[in-house]
Amino acid sequence: MTDPTPDEAPIATAELPDAIPRVGPTPAAGDLPPGAGGAVLLQVTDVVKHFRGIRAVDGATFAVREGTVTSLIGPNGAGKSSLFNAVTGFYPPDRGAVTFAGRSIFRKPPYAVARAGIARTFQLTRALTAMPVIDNMLLAAPHQRGESLAGALFPFGTRAREKQLREQALELLALFRLDTKADDYAGTLSGGQRKLLEFARALMTEPRMVLLDEPMAGVNPTLGRELMAYMQRLRTERGMTFLFVEHDLEAVMANSDQVVVMAQGRVIADGTPDEVRRDQRVIDAYLGGAGG
Repeated sequence: MTDPTPDEAPIATAELPDAIPRVGPTPAAGDLPPGAGGAVLLQVTDVVKHFRGIRAVDGATFAVREGTVTSLIGPNGAGKSSLFNAVTGFYPPDRGAVTFAGRSIFRKPPYAVARAGIARTFQLTRALTAMPVIDNMLLAAPHQRGESLAGALFPFGTRAREKQLREQALELLALFRLDTKADDYAGTLSGGQRKLLEFARALMTEPRMVLLDEPMAGVNPTLGRELMAYMQRLRTERGMTFLFVEHDLEAVMANSDQVVVMAQGRVIADGTPDEVRRDQRVIDAYLGGAGG
């Protein structure tokens, strides 16, 4: 598979595979009321992160509701990536509070954040290039035999679990149109295909929420639209919650229920795309004084 060229027609959501693989818990019917989404799933309160005297994140506060798509935007150096890393445990915050599904994940290491139900991708893909695509997927799966002493000593059911994980991995690869690449080395994939692999691999952890770090960076516009379509399908059909950092304002405004805007380490605006688009603070700090 090669990346589509930019002049190809946009990929609509309906053109994606008909069935989303059943990964993770299915939300109860009452969990996702229409409108603004369900209850608050991720709450970030007064988070501060310093780097050698520089306050990269300066008292950031916002909330993400279950079953919604929230984007985090701002100019370069606004603190978006630092906040992303603070939430997911890669940069332990200096102060504040972070809760997920009502439980604190403040200063928890990345593996604990993942176990809580949050998966993330990175702006620069982290595929293990010397391993086949299918093995990249399987390495991300939780609850494997080698993770516990009991599993190693009493391997009953191991083959069934391995078969289940492989089937799940192949279903996800098929969803992202990478199933024909399953046995190829990840290093042979194009940059766009690696983005798809990283998205698919994040779903192997059976997350309740997925954080995407600049998913459209370095990919052509058609593939970027396809990535957004996958996100919307997973939200609509599986009730997944998404938070993504992105510089493409067109994609942000078209795909977000909520937009959080940062500047100089602080959250300066938080609202619907229309509200943010008209916010004078955003116009001044991020859009260079241009309205619209």
